[in-house]
Amino acid sequence: MNSKLPRILILGLIAALAVPAVLLQSPGQATVIEQSAELLAPKTEHRFATRLANRFIRSYHYHRDDFNGDMSSRIFEQYLRLLDGNRLYFTAADIADLERYREHLYDALRSADLEPAFDIFNRYVRRVDERTSFALELLEQGFDFTADEEYQFDRSELPWAADRTELDEIWRKRVKNDWLLLTLADQEDEDIAETLSQRYSNLNRRINEFNSEDVFQFFMNAYTRSIEPHSAYMGPRSVDNFEISMRLSLDGIGAMLQRETEYTTVMEIVPGGPADLDGRLQAGDRIVGVAQGDDEMVEVIGWRLDDVVSLIRGERETVVRLRVLPSETGLSGPTREIDITRDQVRLEEQAASRDILEVPFGDETLRIGVVRVPVFYVDFQGRARNEPNYRSSTRDVRRLINEMKAEGGIDGLVVDLRGNGGGALLEATTMTGLFIDEGPVVQVRDSQGRVTLERDREPGMAWNGPLGVLVDRRSASASEIFAAAIQDYGRGVIIGETTFGKGTVQNLINLDEFSRSENARLGQIKLTMAQFYRIAGGSTQSRGVIPDIVLPTAGDPADFGESALEFALPWGEIDPTEFEPVADLTALIETARERHESRLVEDEEFVRLLEDLSEWEANRDRSTVSLNLETRRKEMEQAEQRRIARFGHEPSPGVDGLIEEPGDAEDNGDDDSDSDLFLREAGRILADLIDLDREKHLLAHRGTPAPTPTLD
Repeated sequence: MNSKLPRILILGLIAALAVPAVLLQSPGQATVIEQSAELLAPKTEHRFATRLANRFIRSYHYHRDDFNGDMSSRIFEQYLRLLDGNRLYFTAADIADLERYREHLYDALRSADLEPAFDIFNRYVRRVDERTSFALELLEQGFDFTADEEYQFDRSELPWAADRTELDEIWRKRVKNDWLLLTLADQEDEDIAETLSQRYSNLNRRINEFNSEDVFQFFMNAYTRSIEPHSAYMGPRSVDNFEISMRLSLDGIGAMLQRETEYTTVMEIVPGGPADLDGRLQAGDRIVGVAQGDDEMVEVIGWRLDDVVSLIRGERETVVRLRVLPSETGLSGPTREIDITRDQVRLEEQAASRDILEVPFGDETLRIGVVRVPVFYVDFQGRARNEPNYRSSTRDVRRLINEMKAEGGIDGLVVDLRGNGGGALLEATTMTGLFIDEGPVVQVRDSQGRVTLERDREPGMAWNGPLGVLVDRRSASASEIFAAAIQDYGRGVIIGETTFGKGTVQNLINLDEFSRSENARLGQIKLTMAQFYRIAGGSTQSRGVIPDIVLPTAGDPADFGESALEFALPWGEIDPTEFEPVADLTALIETARERHESRLVEDEEFVRLLEDLSEWEANRDRSTVSLNLETRRKEMEQAEQRRIARFGHEPSPGVDGLIEEPGDAEDNGDDDSDSDLFLREAGRILADLIDLDREKHLLAHRGTPAPTPTLD
């Protein structure tokens, strides 16, 4: 086996959420009315794939020495969560009976005994049959929407229903809430009954369409998730989808999706894609229906994720309509429809871009350059062929900086990494080199404990003046490497939210290369095999990069990102490497922070934002909704009145989910930067630092700047 190890595919990209969308599904629910005719059972190739995966995991996973005695129980809990995460199908009696497997699943996996996993799944299918049949019966009975009762839509942490009677009551409220949501969307009772009948029938049918490959993938992912969140198993179908996404040639809408209980949720909008350019679909929105052009809407609640993805994909320049539950309203509704024209995600629209912020400061106006970097990209093939004009984020950022310097100059520079989930490690290193005069950038420790050092080896800088780096909770991996290096060197100020905290490296291992049969496909496993450490010694893992100046944000940073993922690898520390800090900016940053905090209470936009965040905080932990029609309508009307009272009209979502007044940008001739409160505040903070540094000159690197070319 060792002779084949060089053939392992090592990913050159670092992703914020390393499990591709097609792997984040849970079978949760799906479809059918007729009951499953035969029980599913494991195949010979599944047992062989299990032995191979186990061998690689135990030999090469970064945390392989820390598998502890509760691994079997972890697998048991993760598998139940993948199947019935919202606890809507199994009863406490089911779980009590299945407890016989809890302490034995890990040993069963090591011996390639998959019977327990298939036994649990076959019972799950029977329970889905029972629940969907009950839901269809409820539709014939109707509901009383004048009663004062509530539906607990999030049951993930509640006890399992004691028996079928209790589960019947849970489902009565669930179906009643489904009906109420459609009523709030102004549908007639007859249409609602037909819509929900199709929904529950499809839910049943799709669950019964799962095959042994699906069951094996669910169970293997329960295993890998019990180790840490970024390792995963991909079955043959998921491998095909993953390879399509890696080619970046797929025509679609440009959104990363994941499965959350019964819903397909937008995890991230891909920069430069159709959804990003359209602007209406937001991270956190739940997709409940998909339609092709003018065709009838297809309900997708409870569908497996890759089937939803298949519906959304399509030929370029065709229209897909999405019915979504917006993130800001949650499951309380109502839904809205969005039409998006499919297209390619173009490299040009993912590429770095530039802008100028003009920041009034006393009697002068400072020109703050902005470089937006959506992803750390590089044309590896062009680079390998030594093509003179191959594309890379570092080359593009250097060019953009030189253009701004030649077109009137800039007083400071903000590198905007919000939403940048990572990319090429090489680019994180070389881009850091645009702002330091050679030196180490990041340490990488592998599963054997060996530490390698990635460093900038190119003398000179593209920009040696005042520098700010704007980050948010979606800035991850390569973004965190760049931000951490700038912070450790004292080269600039980090502004925004605590970053995601993904400090690990994953490698793909193709199990097909070890197959005994040319026709059998075994899939791939993705293993965490290394971890990043800052040059100062601490890891970016779990903790992320904590900004020097924190901007207002919704929720506790600890509730988001890597640290919120179950079984995430812990923060760690190794010896720092030798490097020479540029400056100690502590005193300057402290005073700039005080000025920023003053603006929070004086600036009208910030006051408005803080009110929005306070309102969100008050509702964030809500897990129930009223089933009284008038109460729900009143809640919706009150929310709408609050928005109108604040803006004088219905607001539309602006940059990064903030509120932007419609028409302002067009009327005033402003660009997107002027409607982005956080970016403008980053410019103000950098202007404060420039003002505070007029005598000390700590913000300017004393190395040798690269020459500025003359533009034609």
